Amino acid sequence: MVSSQPVIFDRLCHRAHRARAQALGPSTFLVDRVAEDLCDRLAAVLRRFESALDIGTPTDAVRRVLAASGKVGTIIAADALAGSSAFRHLPDARGKCEAQLCIAVDEEALPLRDASLDLVVSALALHFVNDLPGALIQIRRALRPDGLFLAALAGGETLTELRQAFAAAEAEIEDGISPRVAPFPDLRDMGALLQRAGFALPVTDVDRVTARYDSPISLMHDLRRMGATNALVERSRRPLKRATLRRMSEIYGERFADRDGRIRATFEIIWLSGWAPHASQQKPVAPGSARRRLADALGTKETKLSRDGDG
Repeated sequence: MVSSQPVIFDRLCHRAHRARAQALGPSTFLVDRVAEDLCDRLAAVLRRFESALDIGTPTDAVRRVLAASGKVGTIIAADALAGSSAFRHLPDARGKCEAQLCIAVDEEALPLRDASLDLVVSALALHFVNDLPGALIQIRRALRPDGLFLAALAGGETLTELRQAFAAAEAEIEDGISPRVAPFPDLRDMGALLQRAGFALPVTDVDRVTARYDSPISLMHDLRRMGATNALVERSRRPLKRATLRRMSEIYGERFADRDGRIRATFEIIWLSGWAPHASQQKPVAPGSARRRLADALGTKETKLSRDGDG
């Protein structure tokens, strides 16, 4: 069956960027922060997960915190670059991590058996997937009943400063704008996508991280070491003009620099969580089944409105 999902990202290009980041020495401050936050969120869940899958996280940060938590048995890494230096063997963690397996797969085509996993996690990877609804459906099917999905991905306000500065510079210098920064997903859409994929008790929230750099060029170097540079299918294949880059840096500094001259860069992190349906889970109350009026609970008088809106 041919997918009707639009192709936004050049997946081969994205893999090449990630491999280059490994060779350069990856910048890990953001994924390390997300991994620690994921560990804190998982700590609130009072149960053990015998089998866990980490999808596409660009370093082993998530797998390290899972191993150290003592709440996870077998940890599996699923990534197109499995076998590279980013997937080095986990330490024994005093027996808390029973094993680690690495499988080389694309996040868009996960060869997973139905109801085979207790936990699926992902950090800063799924926003580069073309068919995110399809990936979420595959993840939900792979979870056992009452299995948990917990993920973080870049949201729509990520790198908004860089996007604006490039757009303004290209409009001035080149009389046209080319896509330079990815169109990341919007928080308002993610809850609906979780429900569409069949998750129970879906929850979404957002965390905003502001990083500061000496210059826009320093930011772009850091993005390269994150493996997060432009992999859009519609990206311009022409070399970036020096005049455009210079003007972009000027605009960035004019609009988004602090008093000390350092520039700001926003990273919006959208958090997703959902459970594979199970009979033991809480169910929403059916409409009209309440046994007590809201007015009574609030200690106030109920005022009825007429159907035509005049009363």
